[in-house]
Amino acid sequence: MSGGVDSSVAAALLAEQGHDVIGLSMQLYDQSEGQASFGSCCTLDDLHDARRVAAAINIPHYILNFEKQFDDQVVSNFVREYAAGRTPLPCAHCNSDLKFATLAERARGFGADAVATGHYAQVEATVDPAGGTRRYLLKRGVDPAKDQSYFLFSLTQEQLAQAVFPVGDRPKEAVREYARARRLPVADKPDSQEICFIPDDDYARFVSSRAPEVSRDGTIVDEEGRVLGTHGGIHRFTVGQRKGLGLSRSRDGAPVYVLALHPGDRQVVVGPRSSLERTALTASNVNWVTGEPAAPIRAAAQIRHRHQPAAATVRSLGDARAEVIFDTPQIAITPGQAVVFYDGDVVMGGGWIDDSR
Repeated sequence: MSGGVDSSVAAALLAEQGHDVIGLSMQLYDQSEGQASFGSCCTLDDLHDARRVAAAINIPHYILNFEKQFDDQVVSNFVREYAAGRTPLPCAHCNSDLKFATLAERARGFGADAVATGHYAQVEATVDPAGGTRRYLLKRGVDPAKDQSYFLFSLTQEQLAQAVFPVGDRPKEAVREYARARRLPVADKPDSQEICFIPDDDYARFVSSRAPEVSRDGTIVDEEGRVLGTHGGIHRFTVGQRKGLGLSRSRDGAPVYVLALHPGDRQVVVGPRSSLERTALTASNVNWVTGEPAAPIRAAAQIRHRHQPAAATVRSLGDARAEVIFDTPQIAITPGQAVVFYDGDVVMGGGWIDDSR
């Protein structure tokens, strides 16, 4: 229970259905002295809201200290990725490494059979008619504007067997209407939009505070290696970026975009939008939710959360790696982000983008 409307309604729905529900909230950083160096999610106010909701629906509520795990598994990864010239996706790490790994272990200590969250996604149990093996499908939530299955691609079959998403089968407005009908105190609480641990959405300053060495100056160059300008740290850029370069146009007069980041040379490579087009990528740490394919498969591959999935051929390379070849070129395939493979609404698998061509 994060203190938001989605997890609050998830808990209320389960309690209403007669389940024995325990509310758990994660304390992710030290707030004992009013620390305000993190963002606006998971604050003391949020934890207080979660407790008020638990009282309103008459369930016990506990706050679990996940400060060390969150720093080790999410925050430190975020800093390392930016320092390496990649663009991290902390929500996916938080979901797999904390909410459905560490949290699942803690939940078992309470005698709980499942972990429920307010994610807009769905889990469906299937049985192989031949062998009788039970497997679990991860599917998109019914509200396309709120679907969060992209962030959950790394969930294993064991984790999916314990996962429950009570609001995944309804649109967001229906969730708020239910919260109002139940008089939940967070019914009209705004959604959190920024990365939860970044104050004022200033990720560059946060990364610099954790890893001062990333702020070393470097050069901005074109595709031929000609120097166009300088920058104050490679962590300030991501592939596809146009604003904030200090360069409105190239020497040829065309708008420029970030094409690649070379942390070893501290170089930011820029060029025209057409140079952002790529037809293939490779990914590592791939999780095959529906099983690793023995031969290339057709899928709709999604390279960003708000990206429209694109038709592609996906091939397992072994060792939890995969190659994705798109039918048509894609813009700004970004190392560090996730690529998730869909068959309709079903998540077939996904991994972390390493490179593209």
